[in-house]
Amino acid sequence: MLTPQTQAKKLAKALHLDVPLYLKREDLHPQGSHKGRSIPLMIARYIGKGHDAFCISSSGNAAISAATTINEYNTKHKNKLKLNIFVGKNIDSSKLKIIKKLLNKEVALKKTDNPKQTAFKMDKDGSAKNLRQSTDDTALLGYTSLAKELAKIKNLNAVFIPTSSGTTAQALHEEFENLKLNPQIHIIQTPACHPMVKSAIPMNHSIATAIVDNVGFRKEVVKKAVLDSGGNGWVATNKDISEAITLIKKTENITASPNSALSVVGLELAIKNKWGFKGPIVCLLTGK
Repeated sequence: MLTPQTQAKKLAKALHLDVPLYLKREDLHPQGSHKGRSIPLMIARYIGKGHDAFCISSSGNAAISAATTINEYNTKHKNKLKLNIFVGKNIDSSKLKIIKKLLNKEVALKKTDNPKQTAFKMDKDGSAKNLRQSTDDTALLGYTSLAKELAKIKNLNAVFIPTSSGTTAQALHEEFENLKLNPQIHIIQTPACHPMVKSAIPMNHSIATAIVDNVGFRKEVVKKAVLDSGGNGWVATNKDISEAITLIKKTENITASPNSALSVVGLELAIKNKWGFKGPIVCLLTGK
């Protein structure tokens, strides 16, 4: 599924950039986020291996993608797939509302204090296949199409990626290498969750609620990708994120979610730190 990658001339001017700036609109994916590239592919692969029951722990977007994919499959096939969704008790209310609309007798939802552990247990006892992007390299395959779309931007120099598990950043860097490209990989995390980026800012809660992976299983691979590409890691505070949301709306008339706005915060921080750019830059708007 192609998503728009539109040049943000007014935002670039506001940031005093002298190179083109593009916004990659993964928030316009039919499933609402970049997870719609990876989760359906994971499900299809595991159906091919004989699985018909799945589970997922999610802060929102991955669950929405999984439920949408399962429901679409079930409308076309007699043999129905099952999905159990596990979310934390502090899940974003807007995401929860969307998930609830996707529930039925095959797709179930449970709030729990330990969503990850609950999903791991189901996978371990063989009752459902866990769709866990942070540890399953099958997830990487779904983002190769994203890298190929970005590669169409001539002389692409840098990509700014809101980062939780680091799956997207790792997948993009690896596919760029396959394409003989090496744009800077910049990852953005929050003071509340930053296993891959150093932060001295104390904060227990971030409005970017999709950044939740405190373990960082992929952190060494992602750190190497950032280093090898000449990129960097950045930390976005709630104030940074709120100001970026306002700026994106004012300049491009786009209502960005806090998670999507992380990419623009990362770019702003890079500019403040006099980071060098010799060609076009992409900010990934990951989802609603």
